[in-house]
Amino acid sequence: MNINSQILEFKKTKYLIIYLMIEKTKASIVSSTASNLDPNILKILLEDMLLGRNFEDMCAQMYYRGKMFGFVHLYNGQEAVSTGIIKALKQDDYVCSTYRDHVHALSKGVPANQVMAELFGKETGCSHGRGGSMHIFSAAHNFLGGFAFIGEGIPIATGAAFQSIYQKQVIGNQSETAVTACFFGDGTTNNGQFFECLNMAVLWKLPIIFVVENNQWAIGMAHHRSSSKPEIYKKADVFGLPGIEVDGMDVLAVRSAAEKAIERARAGQGPTLIEALTYRFRGHSLADPDELRCKEEKEAWIARDPIKCFKKYILNNNLITIKDIEEIEQKVKQTVDSSVEFAISSPEPDVNDLYKYLFAD
Repeated sequence: MNINSQILEFKKTKYLIIYLMIEKTKASIVSSTASNLDPNILKILLEDMLLGRNFEDMCAQMYYRGKMFGFVHLYNGQEAVSTGIIKALKQDDYVCSTYRDHVHALSKGVPANQVMAELFGKETGCSHGRGGSMHIFSAAHNFLGGFAFIGEGIPIATGAAFQSIYQKQVIGNQSETAVTACFFGDGTTNNGQFFECLNMAVLWKLPIIFVVENNQWAIGMAHHRSSSKPEIYKKADVFGLPGIEVDGMDVLAVRSAAEKAIERARAGQGPTLIEALTYRFRGHSLADPDELRCKEEKEAWIARDPIKCFKKYILNNNLITIKDIEEIEQKVKQTVDSSVEFAISSPEPDVNDLYKYLFAD
């Protein structure tokens, strides 16, 4: 087989994998649960996804205008995963993120003003301008932070889940068990921390949900080329916890899976692994020209935009009105615009405070 034939064969295989993956997510769409939800919940879900999308679009504008520096990894296309999981949690529950952390923080309730100010490196940012894009953190919101290296957050999240049961079993805290949601990408699931922490979480029945945001690409490596077992949720079987595969482009499907996993964790039955099949619409970071992914692949996934599909569904089923949606869109626009104004007008960190925040008070 000559080189041209090999390339053609590779392309055929690649397109087949893309087609099968998209058809697989379509087959798992949950379309009946929305009718059982309070319209106010549907509005919350839509507003959260729109906030995430608009915030990230604004970040792109500010980055290219030179207002942000360093690496900025956007979340466009994956909003249904953040919203579906985090909006099913309670205020006292914990969330641990990755370097693609802005939208996770927004879903957990960290104010857009504080997140945008952090991206601008301002003192009013949630990490006082010391963390930047990959290190969003908020103790007040039980948001355990973003982490620049893959897999770093998994042991942190496992520790948070351990302290939840330690509080009850050792200290005697009678409050409801806090659940931890730990997010990471498909590229992380071949790392040691992933396997070690799954094993530990099952042994100790920790109240944690491991959420794999399988957006098909680990920087520039296609998932099906990098894992000997591409179906990540099946890796849960080895450690004895439930593994669930869900359409990560459908917020209702994600929420349904999250609610079952959260209920199981609070009841003391241990962890769950959720693999959400999703796709990032932009390159790995804003510095990535995104030349490795083919046009056909991107177009096929963008056609399943989670926000557009959710809007269409709720309108077709008369669950909320077009006026409601327009009001939500206007509210989100004002929130994002206000966050930029806040960030621009906020003070820079004082050089005399260079060593501040290194240690706990």
